[in-house]
Amino acid sequence: MRPIRLPEPPSGAFGMPEIFDGGVNVIRRAVVIGNGFAGAENQSLGLVRALGLADRQTIYRVTRPRGGINEWLHWLPISFHKIIVHVIRQMFGNSRFSVVFERKKMVPFPVHNGGGLGLLSVLEADSRKIAAIARDTFEKEGPTLVVACGRDTISLVSSVRRLAPQNVFVIQIQHPRSHLDRFDLVVTPRHDYYALTASGQQEIPRIFRRWVTPREPPGSNVVLTVGALHQADSTALRIAATAWHDELAPLPKPLLVINIGGPTRNCRYGADLAKQLVSSLHNVLTSCGSVRISFSRRTPKKISDIVSKELGGHPKIYIWDGEDPNPHMGHLAWADAFIVTADSISMLSESCSTGKPVYVIGAEHCKWKFSAFHKTLRERGVVRPFTGLEDISNIWSYPPLNDAVEAAVRVREVLAERGWTVGR
Repeated sequence: MRPIRLPEPPSGAFGMPEIFDGGVNVIRRAVVIGNGFAGAENQSLGLVRALGLADRQTIYRVTRPRGGINEWLHWLPISFHKIIVHVIRQMFGNSRFSVVFERKKMVPFPVHNGGGLGLLSVLEADSRKIAAIARDTFEKEGPTLVVACGRDTISLVSSVRRLAPQNVFVIQIQHPRSHLDRFDLVVTPRHDYYALTASGQQEIPRIFRRWVTPREPPGSNVVLTVGALHQADSTALRIAATAWHDELAPLPKPLLVINIGGPTRNCRYGADLAKQLVSSLHNVLTSCGSVRISFSRRTPKKISDIVSKELGGHPKIYIWDGEDPNPHMGHLAWADAFIVTADSISMLSESCSTGKPVYVIGAEHCKWKFSAFHKTLRERGVVRPFTGLEDISNIWSYPPLNDAVEAAVRVREVLAERGWTVGR
């Protein structure tokens, strides 16, 4: 009998049979470094999910002191902020005066860490420890994908790359403003480069232009997206549709979901917008089967009070009270149309990933790069302004935003250039 010869494994990174999917060139794990803000952390988790590593991730967090005087120090680099807090603690210890400086403590982040690893709390991020683990386990586990988002994670994640450059692939989500060569990839919305456009330059006084970032166009290690990354992919929505079937499936159609955020520096509004929403919604209720309204943690009480008072008693309208379980994913899965306030890039990005009608209210209050974001959405045909003249039963569609998947494709391409791939 002639001996059976196994085929030699292909030399390329792609098309490798599963039996050869091993070695130190395969990324099978991810480290997510968060900053305590759900919107930022959701972006990192969304990219890791799109890469197929959601069940093999470890979550760390950079914790900035909060409460009391800390609210005045948030503009400092986090390392300096922590030094100041340490000095205050050394000076005043547990005296009453120290309470004035701290007031309240951080609430633990309720995330199941590392998927099946069973860790119930997020770990405190330490660049030296993360880098050491990546180096020490490289031969056995392969490279480590490190994904972070937000200003407070920048220095830490860049330190991880500096300490273990041959063992990690570091991705920073949201523009770090300077020294982009500290990261293997930067994933950021296109509107973060608004300052370099003709419109952006006109809005900046000439004397200040040299201080406004970014000052250079995107380089080869920058991946541009339309909006924010998130976890609301087709698989997640199918799961949510099943989980929320009994509550949402029986509702009269069309189901209109309204997501209300809160004013920001680049999108300021107040009670007038709430009154506008209430008035316009009354005009379209006849074309709605049912309406579900949700507020975010940023929604000012005066806005939620107006909406609740004027709409809370209507038989077609349900207003979520903020208690768990959060119906957000169920709403994304079961809604026939959305109305979203213009301030929230995250909520708009999620809604626009469904391919369902998305109406925006308050875009006229947005300025700077927020206005550029809304212009892009309108030009792509994924949103329309909410005027109160709509027929909600008139369903329209568009190619859904798919930023996380598209960013993941680019990540795989850059990894392939290094000779690495993401394991299945």
